[in-house]
Amino acid sequence: MNRDTNKLLQSESEQLKKLQQIVKKSIEDEDLIIQNLLNPPKDILSRGQKISDKVARFGGSWAFIISFFVILILWILFNSLAPTKADFDPYPFILMNLILSCIAALQAPIIMMSQNRQEEKDRKRSENDYLINLKAELEIRALNQKIDLLLEEQIKVLFDSQAKQLEILKSIEKKLTNNK
Repeated sequence: MNRDTNKLLQSESEQLKKLQQIVKKSIEDEDLIIQNLLNPPKDILSRGQKISDKVARFGGSWAFIISFFVILILWILFNSLAPTKADFDPYPFILMNLILSCIAALQAPIIMMSQNRQEEKDRKRSENDYLINLKAELEIRALNQKIDLLLEEQIKVLFDSQAKQLEILKSIEKKLTNNK
């Protein structure tokens, strides 16, 4: 019995060592992912990038649309109703068209710069999502390894106990046949 107990204790010890190795490996695998998620690279914005963000934020707002519409109405009303000497842009409003074209020509690339920066932020977010999914996959893999190890050990114990039961049955059978 002492030999069997030592064997069982040794088996349990080996099983615990294997489980510890699985846990250690999964922690090492996850460490890099966690570091990347906790310490994302800082966004260092240049002055131009900050300005393009502000222009894009204002250019895509209702405040811009309403204020621009009000300015255009005032421009048209003043140049249509003012005396001939006071109007600076008479009817076909060539100066107004020139200003609108210039605003559109300048505003479009500035908004595109801001959108490119936003696209870069979205790409970084998707990389973080990928890392989180990878971390979950590693955890699932480690859990599967632990379950496989536990099942393997349980099957060994079951076979060992069946072998012992078989030996006991054989010894009982021997005693019965000797007694007859």
